[in-house]
Amino acid sequence: MRVAVIGGGPGGLYAAVLLKRLDPAREITVWERNAPDDTFGFGVVLSDETLGGIEHADPEVYRALQAEFVRWDDIDIVHRGRTLTSGGHGFAALGRRRLLAVLHRRCRDLGVDLRFRTEAPPAAELARTHDLVIAADGVHSATRTARADAFRPQLTTHRCRYIWLAADFALDAFRFEIAETEHGVVQLHAYPFAGPSPAPRHPGAPPSGTAEGTLGASTVIVEMREEVWRAAGLDRCDERESAEWCAKVFTDALRGRSLRSNNSSWTAFRTVVNDRWSHGNTVLLGDAAHTAHFSIGSGTKLAVEDALALAACLQEQPDTARALAAYEEERRPVVASTQRAARASLAWFEELATYLGQPAHQFAFNLLTRSRRVTHDNLRLRDPGFVAAVEHEAGTPSGTPPMFTPFRLGELTLRNRVVVSPMDMYSAADGDGTPGDFHLVHLGARALGGAGLVMTEMVCVSPEGRITPGCTGLYAPEHETAWRRVTDFVHTSAPGTAIGVQLGHSGRKGSTRLMWEGIDQPLQDGNWPLVAPSALPYRAGVNQIPHALSADGLHTVREQFVRAAQSAARAGFDLLELHCAHGYLLSGFLSPLTNHRTDAYGGDLTGRLRFPLEVFDAVRAVWPAGRPMTVRISATDWADGGTTADDAVAIARAFAEHGADAIDVSTGQVVPDERPDYGRSYQTPFADRIRNTLGVPVIAVGALSSWDDVNSLVLAGRADLCALARPHLYDPHWTLHAAAEQGYAGPGAVWPLPYQAGSRTPPTGRTDAPKPRLTLR
Repeated sequence: MRVAVIGGGPGGLYAAVLLKRLDPAREITVWERNAPDDTFGFGVVLSDETLGGIEHADPEVYRALQAEFVRWDDIDIVHRGRTLTSGGHGFAALGRRRLLAVLHRRCRDLGVDLRFRTEAPPAAELARTHDLVIAADGVHSATRTARADAFRPQLTTHRCRYIWLAADFALDAFRFEIAETEHGVVQLHAYPFAGPSPAPRHPGAPPSGTAEGTLGASTVIVEMREEVWRAAGLDRCDERESAEWCAKVFTDALRGRSLRSNNSSWTAFRTVVNDRWSHGNTVLLGDAAHTAHFSIGSGTKLAVEDALALAACLQEQPDTARALAAYEEERRPVVASTQRAARASLAWFEELATYLGQPAHQFAFNLLTRSRRVTHDNLRLRDPGFVAAVEHEAGTPSGTPPMFTPFRLGELTLRNRVVVSPMDMYSAADGDGTPGDFHLVHLGARALGGAGLVMTEMVCVSPEGRITPGCTGLYAPEHETAWRRVTDFVHTSAPGTAIGVQLGHSGRKGSTRLMWEGIDQPLQDGNWPLVAPSALPYRAGVNQIPHALSADGLHTVREQFVRAAQSAARAGFDLLELHCAHGYLLSGFLSPLTNHRTDAYGGDLTGRLRFPLEVFDAVRAVWPAGRPMTVRISATDWADGGTTADDAVAIARAFAEHGADAIDVSTGQVVPDERPDYGRSYQTPFADRIRNTLGVPVIAVGALSSWDDVNSLVLAGRADLCALARPHLYDPHWTLHAAAEQGYAGPGAVWPLPYQAGSRTPPTGRTDAPKPRLTLR
């Protein structure tokens, strides 16, 4: 088997090592256009997981790397002159030159042909003369560019500029430092990669002083928003001037020392995603296939793990085609998860200025949990003292998880931060919009389950405003009576739990079948006419074309919302939410993809906001003053030309200025060709940005599945309330069980008297078996 490797970075070299070691008969050539000791960057971080894979696959490489590693446990966070330290993190790093030297030596020992200072022939040419071509040619991959039609890359350039530099001494912790300059916020990411491992130290202790000749080296990355970079004049600075500027800003962190560069330049990070990683016998590896922002330290890690997986699949599969398919199938979910974490971390640093006003410990906790991979519970295991200090600063009572602290909306105090999210049930009896026994049991059970707030499904304000014949309403006297039965049960049988109603109108997404009969599919018969901001069907050729609302139609809809709100107040609901999300009628006005009007209710965002705000104002005027009112929005359409995150902030600001007590921040479902970035808590960054930009309370939603997620979001100040849907379908008593699992019993999670005997986790098997009295070795 003849193998060509394009690119002599860690991923390409390690792939060559593994393939040659597994089959010495393979003829493997690595092309690298630079000299052996040329490298652009300084230190490389690898996780224990990656090192374990290397140890298993090639103990010799592992031993060589192990001898080079600098290890440390602490992270220092410096913010407004105060240093906070969190321990227990377990990093390992070494110089990139040393990593490459180890791999070069191993390649030569195994007989890999290394060709330095040699440009590789094009991948298409190599593919004709080799059995396998591994394109490890980096973020600017020529291979990927040449066959963009096959790999279908999506390249996203982000909003910060950064530069890689080095300091000639070893820091004794990973260091994040924030500098507030006259031009804007600048951040430093720095860690040791050469020299003796830093000695363990107590949180807050000063760096150890050793002789300068033995201090080793540290990677120093300086990053800032593009507009800050330009305002500081760094776009006009050369390499030396840039290094001097950075050293001056972070003189305390560097102990007055200078910074050195190595062909260092200011760069905007680029996220690379490919629809396919292989074409014929050519396969992408490492940054050519995918990138992850440096703030989570996974670039080299991903490339090395790619090499491990590729070598294993080639060994396990009967031919190259199936091996490349298996490689992509194995690695794609792992990479996608890492890229989601990296994007969350990247976005956090892009919006860093919005967090500067947070208390010191909350800011540090927010930074540490920014990627959502480190959580409240995980960090408590690593450094319980640090988490206790964060909770103390936040005023969290001792022994109380953050999710079980109260929160006040208007005159309503919620006993905890858990919300049962609105979920359409499509179960109204006889198709007339009346809630029945199902709704009493469904909502009653979740109220008994301990959540602070239970929300109804979207309750429709008119018959033609229904999504399906099974949707509930508040447009007839019998609806009000039926809902009163539900609210009375909640207030009587689950005292302390609030119940809210979500009012909405389906707009162009109405007159469809029940979800399990075909979601968003039109009824086979009995359809009713639809209205919308513009005459645009949800799916062209599938859903009916709605009528664009006239002035009279706008007045009618507004009055329908008012009457429904008055009815909801009489029915005893504690909170009202106006549904302006998910492509329903009011959401349709907000998105430029669904609002093509040319009158005062269309055009720019001010025009598109006009009708939703008119409805809000009219509802707010009749809704009891002491009861809170919230608004659910779609913070992005996940589609080109649609609502953006910046628009979402402006929309939230407008509703807050009109009296909304909180913004319920969801995303998408506005157009059928959306491309959501699914993943755990994937929608929360939008809520986070609104909360910390505007200071308005937010409800976070979107794939929140664990009490650890809720604790993390609340304590970090990214959300005030967390709405969970599917977890409450799986377990109506999710909140009470979360309390039991955390060993909490207090006012934030009150078990109903008939259920108190079940307030402890049942044993799953015998746990009192006698222990062995004697062990023989």
